[in-house]
Amino acid sequence: MTKPTIINSDQSLNAYIEHIKSQYEKHKYLKVVVSTGKQRSTTQNAALHKYFTLLADELNAGGFDMRKMLKQDIDIPWTMESVKEHLWRPLQEVIVKEKSTAKVERADYSKIYDVLSRHLSQKLGVFVPWPSVEVMNERT
Repeated sequence: MTKPTIINSDQSLNAYIEHIKSQYEKHKYLKVVVSTGKQRSTTQNAALHKYFTLLADELNAGGFDMRKMLKQDIDIPWTMESVKEHLWRPLQEVIVKEKSTAKVERADYSKIYDVLSRHLSQKLGVFVPWPSVEVMNERT
């Protein structure tokens, strides 16, 4: 498996163009994948999932089960996965037009968090801060 090439200057762009040209001349077939922006780091991924867990705990402790917020027929406690799927992801799709949390650029997480946090604070009185390094290092 080849390592991804980072292109972040005119010099690296020109070098990569030359590389692509030479590979095409040699093989006459290429498959090129291009991605833009910096996706979340491992630390940011862990913080995102920690936030989902902390928010699920806070919503459950406040008596805001999923039934009260989403489905009226059954008492469903929040989980990390349900926070991700029913609260975070719908906002993410509207705010940054991306379904996958793995494909969102690093800077976009704060935009999504700010909207969700403000809404939950105003409507339910629930506030969960974004996990700090100390919180991330705690065993759950």
